[in-house]
Amino acid sequence: MVRYVYDFREGRREMADLLGGKGANLAEMTRLGLPVPPGFTVTTDACRAYLATGTEPPGLAAEVDRHLAAMEEEAGRRLGQRDDPLLLSVRSGARFSMPGMMETVLDIGLGDDSVAGLAKVSGSDRFAWDSYRRLVQMFGSTVMGVDAALFAGALARLKEERGAADDTRLDAHDLARLVGIYQRIILDETGEEFPQSPADQLRRAILAVFRSWNGDRARLYRRREHIPDDLGTAVTVQRMVFGNLGPDSGSGVAFTRDPATGRPGLYGDYLPDAQGEDVVAGIRNTMPLTELERLDPGSYAGLREHMTTLERHYRDLCDIEFTIEHGTLWMLQTRVGKRTAEAAFALAAQLTDEGLITTDEALVRVDGDGLARLMFPAFDPSAAGEPLARGVAASPGAAVGAAVFDSAEAVRRAAAGEKVVLVRQETTPDDLPGMIAAQAVLTSRGGKTSHAAVVARGMGKVCVCGADGLDVDTVARRFTTGAAAVVEEGTVISVDGSSGAVYAGAVPLADSAVMRFLETGERSAGVVDAVAGALEHADSVRRLEVRANADTPEDAARARRFGAQGIGLCRTEHMFLGDRRKLVEQMILAQDDAGRERALAALLPLQRQDFTDILEAMDGLPVTIRLLDPPLHEFLPDRTELAVRVASAEARGEEPDPHERELLDAVSRMHEENPMLGLRGVRLGLVVPGLVAMQVRAVAEAVVARTRAGGAPRAEIMVPLVGAVEELRIERAEVERALAEVSEESGVPVHCPVGTMIELPRAALTAGRIAEEAEFFSFGTNDLTQTTWGFSRDDVEAAFFSAYLDKGVFPASPFETLDRDGVGRLVGIAVAEGRAARPGLKIGVCGEHGGDPESVHFFHTAGLDYVSCSPFRVPVARLEAGRAALSGTEGSDSR
Repeated sequence: MVRYVYDFREGRREMADLLGGKGANLAEMTRLGLPVPPGFTVTTDACRAYLATGTEPPGLAAEVDRHLAAMEEEAGRRLGQRDDPLLLSVRSGARFSMPGMMETVLDIGLGDDSVAGLAKVSGSDRFAWDSYRRLVQMFGSTVMGVDAALFAGALARLKEERGAADDTRLDAHDLARLVGIYQRIILDETGEEFPQSPADQLRRAILAVFRSWNGDRARLYRRREHIPDDLGTAVTVQRMVFGNLGPDSGSGVAFTRDPATGRPGLYGDYLPDAQGEDVVAGIRNTMPLTELERLDPGSYAGLREHMTTLERHYRDLCDIEFTIEHGTLWMLQTRVGKRTAEAAFALAAQLTDEGLITTDEALVRVDGDGLARLMFPAFDPSAAGEPLARGVAASPGAAVGAAVFDSAEAVRRAAAGEKVVLVRQETTPDDLPGMIAAQAVLTSRGGKTSHAAVVARGMGKVCVCGADGLDVDTVARRFTTGAAAVVEEGTVISVDGSSGAVYAGAVPLADSAVMRFLETGERSAGVVDAVAGALEHADSVRRLEVRANADTPEDAARARRFGAQGIGLCRTEHMFLGDRRKLVEQMILAQDDAGRERALAALLPLQRQDFTDILEAMDGLPVTIRLLDPPLHEFLPDRTELAVRVASAEARGEEPDPHERELLDAVSRMHEENPMLGLRGVRLGLVVPGLVAMQVRAVAEAVVARTRAGGAPRAEIMVPLVGAVEELRIERAEVERALAEVSEESGVPVHCPVGTMIELPRAALTAGRIAEEAEFFSFGTNDLTQTTWGFSRDDVEAAFFSAYLDKGVFPASPFETLDRDGVGRLVGIAVAEGRAARPGLKIGVCGEHGGDPESVHFFHTAGLDYVSCSPFRVPVARLEAGRAALSGTEGSDSR
């Protein structure tokens, strides 16, 4: 029979798939002897069974009853006992942390009869009624489906009536009255009384947490964080401990190091006389954790000791929730803490220096997405001026956008292409869509452990919290500052998540310290040194080479500074733009071979100089030059514009410009319904006389020029869009004739390897035959994805990709992260068959996927020799190639 429930003493950290992250870590803390309130965990198996059938799994209720009975015996009290009730918390706990995205119900077991008993044993009527109103509010919204805004509105009206700034100013009589109001709301909205049976409360709360796995905000968060939908959540059931029993009680959240910067030390927030959800919700401004040393030195010392134990045990930054009940410290949760990109690199370097982790583990604990964020620009301090306000620097970075005051408006404006900053008093899980849409999050309440801070750090969003100089009015849709400045919705503001400053207008940006290091090699202590160390180690362990896609000498030089080991894609069509477009027009409009040859002859020296400059920038490194790929009509004016100009002239009774009419005739003649699959790539070379020879001659003459200048040019020639070996065989013969002619004319031997792009399914499936003629393969995964899926990227991304992502057709856009099952399988076939036909065949990839972190790991596993990406993604690819080589090393999964 399947087992569904485990006592905390029966679990361990390694059981996170079954017990969820929270349950596994509570079990681990119990094993370590830390003070953890007793409890048990209902497994993810039970959740999956419930969600699959819609009914409680057989045997679950009996297991819960047995574990509850054991808790009652140990506590000497029964759940909901009238004179001294045992109370429980019911919390979600998935394999990966999803802060605030699923449900929690506290104080299970309270009812109309037992609230008086709780008041008596605690000595506080106010505490008892505060606990009861929390239960009714949470249970009503979470379990019974009542709109949470109805409870919030009732609380707000009562506070206004009583002149209370916050709920701590309400007395026991007020809270008892509020419980009655809440119970009437539940009855009016559901037709059902609030349940008084403690057993019924527990059972329904567990099932509600299961259902919350499929809630809208949970699903949205999983898509954002790439968490699988089929994992399910565990449920932890734990004896309540109370931080709201008076000044000698309280709750807090702590980090063993600063999650924003990685600096060593004790960081976190504490609220006296409060429960944990008050800290996280940010509804009251917290005090720094260091204040606890003054308020309760014994608890502070114990907390420090436990935090040291946990960091050394987990060998990582730990995020801890705790409660102090009448001076007794209780540990309620720990997990590997979410951290910013800056903190991730700094922590990895520090823990290595301290001997807690190896250099391999340090590399696996950082990632390319984080490095990319560190390369983003920062605000230029010399141009910032005086800030409107300052708050807690909760998640670093620089962001500019229009201020908006609710999630829906953030989503609406962002969808229209506007950059926005979401401004709230505090955020709740329901604000997640707006947080995703916004460039930054700004709140007037909360600290580094508030919901806004934790979620923003996890997403890499800029965030400033607790800017208490701001008065945020979400109804009037504006905020005012201490200096009486008024910022209306739509006003552009700048948010500095690194300093906590908020500025009016758009502050100019400057290169980040990491970008300056990559450009100049200028190394400094802190995050720059940590990034440099990570890249150096990645370079020492990676097998994959990293090249760049570059079409100009400037891009080639930057790529080399960023660590590129060559150019994997040089697109010759980019050399035909600007003033040179006229020469392409002349080639296309030529009436005979002589006219075409004159146009090509005029293009040749221009291309030769381009190639000479690029080969000089990449001297000694391979430069893969792709012959002309796009259809020729892309170099001509727009067909519709030409037709309008010709028709307008005729309508005015004028003779249209003969050149424009000639262009229109050519564009119409060359028009294709689907140019992506038309006359392009190798097909151009086979049907347009002299085009291939001109380009190859330009490459060969550039090689000669660089050789004579004492350089070491390594040009490679790549034929695009080959679908049959016969196409490549014919074009390769023309390439080799042109190379031989230049060699003979110059007296300088010119050898350029000739290879092809694999960007059609047929090419992948016949790679063995194509390899007979190709000296290297380079996967063009952009077109290979289009032709494998039958997608036209320009059409489908705007038309229905968002719906496909929402419905789970694919977890991420296949144009951003490689589709392993389809496109990846074609890659695997082509690699195997190509190398079987030509052992030692050099194989790379030059599509956008070459700089995508997850795709880089696939290319490593598939056995490719190199990836090629844009110059700015070269450092990311270097880092990920190193991480891919260490795939068996334990990382730091803070999801």
